Amino acid sequence: MSPTVATIACIAGIAALFWLDRDPDARVSKALWIPFVWLFLSTSRPASAWLALLGFKGVAPPSDAPDYYYLDGSPIDRKVLLCLLAIGIVILAGRWRQVGKLLLDNKLLLLFFFYCAISVFWSDYTFVAFKRWIKSLGDLVFVLIVFTELQPAVAVRRLLLRASFVLVPLSVLFIKYYGDLGRMYHPWTFLPAYTGVTENKNELGMLCLIFGLGSVWCLFGLIQSRTHTHRARRILAHCVLLAMVFWLFWMANSVTASACFSLGAAVMIATSFRAVARRPAVVLMLVAGVIGIAFYALFLSSGMVESLGRDPTLTGRTVIWDVVLSVRGNALVGTGFESFWMGRRLHRVWELTMTGLQEAHNGYLELYLNLGWIGVILLAGLIINGYRNVIAAFRRDPALANLNLAFFVVAIIYNFTEAGFRETTLVWIFFLLATFAVPRMASPRVQLRPEVAPSSELRDYALQADPVVAVEFAASEFSSNPGLANYEDFSESHI
Repeated sequence: MSPTVATIACIAGIAALFWLDRDPDARVSKALWIPFVWLFLSTSRPASAWLALLGFKGVAPPSDAPDYYYLDGSPIDRKVLLCLLAIGIVILAGRWRQVGKLLLDNKLLLLFFFYCAISVFWSDYTFVAFKRWIKSLGDLVFVLIVFTELQPAVAVRRLLLRASFVLVPLSVLFIKYYGDLGRMYHPWTFLPAYTGVTENKNELGMLCLIFGLGSVWCLFGLIQSRTHTHRARRILAHCVLLAMVFWLFWMANSVTASACFSLGAAVMIATSFRAVARRPAVVLMLVAGVIGIAFYALFLSSGMVESLGRDPTLTGRTVIWDVVLSVRGNALVGTGFESFWMGRRLHRVWELTMTGLQEAHNGYLELYLNLGWIGVILLAGLIINGYRNVIAAFRRDPALANLNLAFFVVAIIYNFTEAGFRETTLVWIFFLLATFAVPRMASPRVQLRPEVAPSSELRDYALQADPVVAVEFAASEFSSNPGLANYEDFSESHI
């Protein structure tokens, strides 16, 4: 099959996946397309790279100027991300009541972002660190838009499916028919490494990990439920998607992502049963056991590591950890937000390990290098508080809670050998989505006017989600229906 025909077939396949999984009952606003674009660019390649693929000239940084690309970045990418951030802030300004409530219930996360902002001042590259911090705010804006939707669980599902139905098939297309785009060659072994729509094989593994778990969640929910309409076609869509995900896992050869997917899926499926989910102690033992097994396999048992096809040094990671610790900055506050991999430290690490290395391959160590022990302590607080939020979600929204728990466990384990707690990475974004505190009263206030008859589904959701909305609805119904006996009788029967 020629690349042109394959491209047409891929576009048709993407459209077919959307058609098979269509759900007319899923109500999300058009604002959700902003997080989709942010997620698309964060997951795959920057906007300048996509524009260059479409034939636009001069949009990508010159290939012979790596310092320019790494420190200043592409002006096109900067403008696109700033535009997305500005649009997101405008959207949130229109939802300021819900946003204020959400932020008040997530004070620790705000403290973490505030400390990251303060750390910019002791960075050797203050302006570069400040730009990266501004970019990191996009992740927070992304999460706030999702959780200020009328139905956050539906919004999470829609977002996952939109991204996975586009990025997974495109990765298959790039690898099979556009070798110059979907693969690269290792500079020392000259063996191919498959990247798909991403920029390296580890990012492709991360893509498969997150979207694969999302598809397993949707598929298992469809299998368990007997009330979904057109279950067969929707199950078919997710089976096709998972088949592509498994193939990409095999091509990427990312052991970390594959192992995390298996563990995350096991946790998700186990907690989808009420007998497990309703017992917090059982859930805690399950989570502790899975994380403990992963820690033991990676750091205490060389035999288990070798059985996965990796050497006891975790493919050179232990060497990297020793080197970066030898050139670290201040132990208490670090080198500043996203500032370790710049300047003299970067070149010193390259001299001692390999040219091109730009991460510590451990999320906790990466955070320590940039933000010091204070940053690590704040992250520990986010993890502990986030786990409490996930467990609380089993009472509020059990259908979404098991997915949140899977993302939580995956983030903890993934960062043992990869730097996933970094701005705009998929693992970090979905860790925020999973651990965000969403109180019952945080649902958007729906103005139910007498002259506009809301759908029964929208009305019922509003009444359940927000008692204040319920009172407004009762008042509007009473004023528009003089035949009702009295306002109190209607309120008691509907609220």
